[in-house]
Amino acid sequence: MLVYGKQIFFYILERHKECVNELYLAKDCDKKTFGKILSYGFKIKKLDFKTAQAYARGGNHQGFLLEIKDYEFVSLSELKEKKFIVILYGVSDVGNIGAIIRTAYALGAEGLIYIGEKLAMEGVIRTSSGAAMDFPIALCKDILSVLNELKQKGFYLYASDSKGQLVHTLEISKKPKVLVLGGEGLGLTDKIIKKCDECLGIAMKNGFDSLNVSAAFAILCDRIMNA
Repeated sequence: MLVYGKQIFFYILERHKECVNELYLAKDCDKKTFGKILSYGFKIKKLDFKTAQAYARGGNHQGFLLEIKDYEFVSLSELKEKKFIVILYGVSDVGNIGAIIRTAYALGAEGLIYIGEKLAMEGVIRTSSGAAMDFPIALCKDILSVLNELKQKGFYLYASDSKGQLVHTLEISKKPKVLVLGGEGLGLTDKIIKKCDECLGIAMKNGFDSLNVSAAFAILCDRIMNA
């Protein structure tokens, strides 16, 4: 699995050195930066610009690339022991997924369930600025079954919807919590919303009735975590 970009390059070397298989440089570094890279103990493989562009599939690699081990997903059972987890249903944009994971990790959420058979972790790790490397993620196929299992475990289920009750007016449950977010455009189905205990919305002004899913998540997560 290849990741690239200066920030994620050093984040992984500093926090997850054991995951690195190959280290590539496609630029000349100043003495201090080069010395720092050498200190991690990896053999540096130099790439020309054209090869680096091919490795990064045209992405902005900034001359810093790493080949790392595949991300290891966790099981749903492991996440059942957490206090606050996030479920993404129909969210496909890796930029949004990465931003949600970065925010979730920074604000204290403890894990994520992605409804789907696969997730492009190269992009998610990059767009989360590395936070995905430290954040447990489970892949599950059937959201209704997942919600049933979590409810039986004692979780209080919140759905995010533009027509939901305003989050700043609600008393947030003291139980372990789940926040369910729907995809860009379609949102959550009525079946999913009915499975949840409450539906949360955000007060909007100036004629707008929706936010980008990652922006909405940041607001809801902050309100839930700091209620």
